[in-house]
Amino acid sequence: MIRILFVCHGNICRSPMAEFVMRDLVAKRGLAGRFEIASAAVSGEETGNPVYPPARAALASIGISCPSRRARRITADDYSCWDYIIAMDRSNLRWLERILPSMDKTRLLLSYAGQDRDVVDPWYTDDFDTCLEDIVLGCRALLDHIIREEGND
Repeated sequence: MIRILFVCHGNICRSPMAEFVMRDLVAKRGLAGRFEIASAAVSGEETGNPVYPPARAALASIGISCPSRRARRITADDYSCWDYIIAMDRSNLRWLERILPSMDKTRLLLSYAGQDRDVVDPWYTDDFDTCLEDIVLGCRALLDHIIREEGND
């Protein structure tokens, strides 16, 4: 089982979008049974809240449903449970440095697509379409990387 945890600030926009995009991608490749995919926040301020409605709408626009789920905060114990801990931006990485015992499993999502930039937070930009495009790009590249590295096809 390959375990991927996507992380953003509040776990109501970017990381759940990445979680459900990746679930869709692995399902379409017939690999769903080989993956566990989830998301979490570096902050506790949104804990218990549902996915933000505009994020849910962005996913729906590309045919991805976003079943009921609640935001949760990442803990140090999560480090041992996940193979890949994928941050949406550099601020998330700085938070993770304080929370996790190691950063060995942690990278920026868009780094898998060869891009040295953050997935911009749509909570502030209100640009959920561009955010979703970046997430799809990053998730496709991450999945290709995992298939190459882990020998799954």
